[in-house]
Amino acid sequence: MSGHSKWSTIKRKKASVDAKRGKVFTKILREVTVAARLGGGDPAGNPRLRAAVQEARSSNLPNDKLERAIKKGTGDLEGSVYEEVTYEGYGPGGVAVLVETMTDNRNRTVGEVRHAFNKHGGNLGENGCVSYMFEKRGYFLVEAEAMGEEEFMELALELDAEDFTTDEAGYELFTAPEAYNEVREALEQRGVAVGAGELAMVPTTLVPLAGDKLPQVTRFMEAMEDLDDVQNVWSNFDTEDDNASASN
Repeated sequence: MSGHSKWSTIKRKKASVDAKRGKVFTKILREVTVAARLGGGDPAGNPRLRAAVQEARSSNLPNDKLERAIKKGTGDLEGSVYEEVTYEGYGPGGVAVLVETMTDNRNRTVGEVRHAFNKHGGNLGENGCVSYMFEKRGYFLVEAEAMGEEEFMELALELDAEDFTTDEAGYELFTAPEAYNEVREALEQRGVAVGAGELAMVPTTLVPLAGDKLPQVTRFMEAMEDLDDVQNVWSNFDTEDDNASASN
């Protein structure tokens, strides 16, 4: 199950882009609000909200903002009503792309998403055109400094991970979606520093990119992630050049 993966490189880059553009809090707050609206305001009985609250706390989101977001979701406070809409299509180089959004105006959002596809040489497709190439999985990135490779492999087996990868930059652990919260809590209890953790849409097959296609796809991904209504952008591109994938 172990081996080299570019997923950690992509995720580190994505986290860096989000942080620089100040979108982390906004994205988390929208997720908290929607999770509370769909499953109630008690994290103990709402796994999705519990995961969002954990993410909020790990990102140092102020408690007052978190509490207001939950109350907006449950209807105790007035606020915008967001709905989840996922768009699918093909980016530069023919890579498959899933765009997860939370929006209070579908017409605005689809227009912005379509424009980003067209501007960067891609095409917005129909529902289902690429989603079959991805599967939802719990994802965790553990920095290599946190523990040795052998120790991590033992931990992955102990936690019944579906899969894991190791390389010199960090370790990745994949779980079933329904096991995400349990594994996250287990990692916290063991004092394992998690560099990234989320429910991810993981590609089942990868499209290798080389030459000028890689920076073209990178610019496309950044432009899509920069849209206000976009929560996540998932793609199935791969590259043998880690340095290239971590820069513009």
